[in-house]
Amino acid sequence: MELKAPLPIMAAGSLRLAFTPLLKQFTQLTGIEVIAQYGPAGLLKERIEAGEPCALFASANREHPQHLLANGHATQTHTFSWNQLCLTTQEKGGWLALLSDPSLRIGTSTPGCDPSGDYTWALFDKLEQLQPGLGQQLRERAIALVGGRDTLRVPPGELASAWILRQKYADVFIGYAHYGKALAQQPDIRSVTLPAEHNILCEYQLAVLEESPETTALVAFILGQAGQAFLTESGFLPLNGQSLICQS
Repeated sequence: MELKAPLPIMAAGSLRLAFTPLLKQFTQLTGIEVIAQYGPAGLLKERIEAGEPCALFASANREHPQHLLANGHATQTHTFSWNQLCLTTQEKGGWLALLSDPSLRIGTSTPGCDPSGDYTWALFDKLEQLQPGLGQQLRERAIALVGGRDTLRVPPGELASAWILRQKYADVFIGYAHYGKALAQQPDIRSVTLPAEHNILCEYQLAVLEESPETTALVAFILGQAGQAFLTESGFLPLNGQSLICQS
């Protein structure tokens, strides 16, 4: 009997902690081997458009899957999880005081290449409405440290925000709130909640690029109870998008 090649998928780097055990269990249950490549979703989209093999794309936004759908690269899309933003720091103080202090360096991901950066710039727009001048000040202070073509390379096994803070590249890092669960185990790092009314709700979507029984089975697993349990265990919001509470 001819052996099936492993199913190639691409997934946003923020999904690695959830997808590693999720895909392992999927393979154990179905016998379908999956090879996942992780990275900034914007750069992964470019690789897909360039023709790199990919059966399923798990993006940290809806924009990229919808773009692939509109251009004929994808056949269907599915929202599968939600996230929010959070501050990570070693400094004292509440969220607004940290963001308002002009002496603190603000680290972010890279807009355009990584949805985390795009969501962060959307946060700046909301904060401009809350406190005129603050959003513009944050744009000027923000340093895109990860998620780009030539940004920092975080060592394998390190949480990017914690590593960035310990290496003194920034004083405050704005990133995904689901990392708060993992960061809670690191006593020198604080995850600081952003109030829901000022936060950004980050939608995660799947783009089906290859119609096959294997891809269909994986999509069903991710959307089903077992797949959703891995995501919520890793700190993601369930599909109803209820507010996430970070460690503070």
